Amino acid sequence: MRRVPAGVPLAAPDGWFDRMIVLPGKLPLAILLLMFVITFVFIRISVRMIRAGVSWWPGNITPGGKHIHHMVFGVVFMIAAGFGVFSPIGEHSPWPELFAGLFGVGTALVLDEFALILDLKDVYWSEQGRVSVDAVVIGIAVCALMLLGATPLGITDNFRGWQVVVGVVLLHGSLALVTMAKGKAWTGLFALFIPIVGLIGAIRLARPQSPWARWRYGAGSAKARKAEHREADEQWFDRLRDGIYNAVAGRPSQ
Repeated sequence: MRRVPAGVPLAAPDGWFDRMIVLPGKLPLAILLLMFVITFVFIRISVRMIRAGVSWWPGNITPGGKHIHHMVFGVVFMIAAGFGVFSPIGEHSPWPELFAGLFGVGTALVLDEFALILDLKDVYWSEQGRVSVDAVVIGIAVCALMLLGATPLGITDNFRGWQVVVGVVLLHGSLALVTMAKGKAWTGLFALFIPIVGLIGAIRLARPQSPWARWRYGAGSAKARKAEHREADEQWFDRLRDGIYNAVAGRPSQ
């Protein structure tokens, strides 16, 4: 963050970037998001080049025949950035920006192999590996929302009193949890930042394979049939998502 010496009058913001990013103290977050996206794009290009067997592209890192996944480097970068930002130099520019960039690089490397962590096996190019792409997209969305000024669970500096904070957290959190239990992960994510989205998601019908449907919709009930019918009508979204994922991350192995 830019620091102005005491006694020096604040100059007028130079432009949109100063006004919206630098002065509110969002520069580290902006750098984190930028490095996150750049790293994800680079690593996906790299693994696709390796998968295609491009001879001039550096291959996997395999010292002694042991494949070192890039999430290992991501964990190291995230730990280094975390230690650094809490160190004595962590509050003095340019270190917050540098640590934020390092954390963005590490986060992208870890989330790109999130499915491997989840399943504890190499499912990178399988259908299960698509969970990693979901995790990356969610990470980018959350960071972008925070950069735009949204705060998780609607908590802001304007709230006074722990009762208000607890009430807001419980309301937003409950709506988001119900929405996610209904199988709407994306809607639930945005519900953490936008309460009306959570209200809509909590009211709408659950997806047929979701935990909510298993708990609340009896087999053959009117709600179960309606949920299955609506799911069939929304298959176009899954096909669109799969097409985008194939273009960005590569097609899964059969």
